[in-house]
Amino acid sequence: MSSGNGDQLLGVVLLARHGDRQGFYQDPNSYTPFGTAITPTGTEEELQLGTFLRQRYLNETSPNFIHDISQTRADITQVLVRADAGGEGGVIYNSALALLQGLYPPTPSWNETLANGTVVVGASNGYQFIPVESVEPSNDVSLEGWTSCGPFTTATNAFYASPEFQAKANENADFLDSLKQYLDGRQVSLQNMWNIYDFLNVRYIHDANFVRRFPHPMLAQARNLANWHEYGVFSDPSPGGIRNIAGRTILPSILNGLGDIANSSNPLKILYQAISYKPFISLFNMTGVAQQHPELAGIVDYAATVAFEVRSSSNGPVIRFNFKNGTLESDFTTYPLFGTSDDVPLSTFVDRLSDVAINDTPEWCTVCQNSNDRGCGDLTLAAGQAIDSERLHPVGAGLLGAAMAVACMIILFLFAWFLGFIQCGKKTKRTKRGSSYSESDVVKV
Repeated sequence: MSSGNGDQLLGVVLLARHGDRQGFYQDPNSYTPFGTAITPTGTEEELQLGTFLRQRYLNETSPNFIHDISQTRADITQVLVRADAGGEGGVIYNSALALLQGLYPPTPSWNETLANGTVVVGASNGYQFIPVESVEPSNDVSLEGWTSCGPFTTATNAFYASPEFQAKANENADFLDSLKQYLDGRQVSLQNMWNIYDFLNVRYIHDANFVRRFPHPMLAQARNLANWHEYGVFSDPSPGGIRNIAGRTILPSILNGLGDIANSSNPLKILYQAISYKPFISLFNMTGVAQQHPELAGIVDYAATVAFEVRSSSNGPVIRFNFKNGTLESDFTTYPLFGTSDDVPLSTFVDRLSDVAINDTPEWCTVCQNSNDRGCGDLTLAAGQAIDSERLHPVGAGLLGAAMAVACMIILFLFAWFLGFIQCGKKTKRTKRGSSYSESDVVKV
């Protein structure tokens, strides 16, 4: 692919999957998650990724150096970080912290000279505290739009009931049956394929005894089935389809980040969002990348990264789409967007995707037909209260107005009494002392 029309790199929107973690389980119908924890290996993967990004974007000798970015000391006006704090919560948040230490490592230049002349370097040799926004799914749907979404669950169940799914299950029945001896009693079905693969993969990374008895080709076959399964769940033929929910909810933050970077009056240079694998699948589908490169139609590896690079050109800002599938890949590969062969104008990118973006919680509540969870209940209650006030019966409105009038008269009476225009009983003598008064100034009733 050509290097495109891009000239100066203005900034980048990064999406990075978390690092290696312990075992994890998701309900195969609703994708309701259950907790896990990051591993030392996971933190090292993220640190390596941050170091790679530093060499690419913060090294002024790199051809991909971001114009005017602070190289050594992090300028928090230039870097915005958001981390999904949902089902894999601590894993994703801690992955972000590890990545940032590679991107902006500790520096002795973060120091100060005290009044007595002592020079003090920040803790841990100048550890850089870069703010990370913890995105809680209970009040922000942007990074985890699929949970508690009824139509998404319905679509998932419809996929499981489809002739295509049943044919795939029959085709792989013998293979699935052969996995039972390795799964410690876990449910063996194509419907549960993601959980099967994740269990096998975690064991294969961390359990030497398991590696000795489990044939490696079976892991690759399980991965292929899990890829097929997850692409079927999290991609939709229509960009605005419900199975693209993971991409549709993260889109507004991506589009806003790209616009802020392209705006020369805005200091933002890097927007980094730490996420799970699901938005990758939807976005690869919605941008046409997976259709042109079927190898990307599935689960991305730990520490996989997408970089939407904003570059200047003679015709305005353009977007270059890069992807690096984990630490095993040494560099980004550039992929075409929307079936093109070059960088895409930012305006085209926005035009193609803005109409299908789910921009806020009220819109998500409507799309997901939810009136109870993730902030929808409060919105429903507020809307109901507003409707009730608008529908107040004329008699009720009259009584309310009369009550307010009486209340106002009482307040005016008390105010006049306090100022002395109205007396209730005998008032004691008041002695003025500048702007203050003595206890005898109190009106006694």
